[in-house]
Amino acid sequence: MSDPTIERLRIPGPTPVPPAVMAAMDRGMIPHRGPAFKELYREILRMAREAHRTDGEVLTWPASGSAGWEAGIVNLLSPGDVVLAVTTGYFGERFAHVGEAFGLDVRRLRVPWGEAATPDQVASELESIPGIRAVFLSHNETSTGVTNPLRELAAVARQFGTLTLVDAVSSAGGLPLEMDAWELDYVFSGSQKAWMCPPGLMIAAIGPRAWDAMNSSRYSRFFWDFKSARDAAKMGMTSSTPSLTLLYAYDAALRLILAEGVETVWERHRSIGERTRQGVRALGLVPLATDDISSNTVTAVRCPDGVGATALVDAVREVGGIEIATGQAHLAEIIVRIGHMGWVQWPDIERTLATIGEVLPALMVPVDPVDLSQSVAPQR
Repeated sequence: MSDPTIERLRIPGPTPVPPAVMAAMDRGMIPHRGPAFKELYREILRMAREAHRTDGEVLTWPASGSAGWEAGIVNLLSPGDVVLAVTTGYFGERFAHVGEAFGLDVRRLRVPWGEAATPDQVASELESIPGIRAVFLSHNETSTGVTNPLRELAAVARQFGTLTLVDAVSSAGGLPLEMDAWELDYVFSGSQKAWMCPPGLMIAAIGPRAWDAMNSSRYSRFFWDFKSARDAAKMGMTSSTPSLTLLYAYDAALRLILAEGVETVWERHRSIGERTRQGVRALGLVPLATDDISSNTVTAVRCPDGVGATALVDAVREVGGIEIATGQAHLAEIIVRIGHMGWVQWPDIERTLATIGEVLPALMVPVDPVDLSQSVAPQR
């Protein structure tokens, strides 16, 4: 990994792009209704199904991952539907806000930021609120570094006959995600996180109950129409002009993921996440989340007393040329976030942590000398 970007860019997205993916984007344009594109797109969708662990449909659109909120709502629901938004951070709240913008009756299960939702909490809400049509879930809450127990939460939703709409923007491609085995209905993500591509491609996996739900949806839709996209995909095409460059990138990235092995990729992320938290504690700092719910794609770290997140982020940039992120909303100056998803190995994160340790004394935070290579356990 000779590209210095992988060491410098340690925010929770966009993430570094591997050389093979960068090279793939250097290809010229081709007819997007021609045989070469049809062969390319069919192979992309085949690999995407394998990466999502599904035999069902996976489709793409040229858009931000945020488009997945709107696309799911207008295809699967109707104005006035009662939905339960499980909010564990900034992006869970945004999912709820999008639902409200489309006239849904959004009920919130508000979980304190830094904590995960539990199956019992979701079951209690579903029991007490009649007629809930869908549950909005964030698999991995990027703003807090928390991974929600998606498999267990989805199982509760199924018991009550509700649809599951899942934001997997910072989990898909990096964390265990089993579309079919967990019986998820709709899962969307963005290209710029663990998929190792530039921003601009929204990827959606759509389960059988979701296809049935479309028959009763009363929203008007055109660009986001799943059935049109599925019909086009059957012919090896997209329902609108695709971003050829991003599809070249996604094709190359999926090949890298499948060559490494989907489960091996998950294990690499688990190991790096665990070692990141060990390294944070070796510096005398404290992760926002407890280990049992901590994300393996992004770690949120409490700033030391008297140090704001912006000051720490600026110092790390100035001293090491490394970009980490502040928190969001009311955690903006309370935490910093370190991204470790996609194209990443432990030495990249070790350098980031070493730089944090280097700048803390200048911010009047005493730090004992730490040899991260000795204080952090090797990958298992």
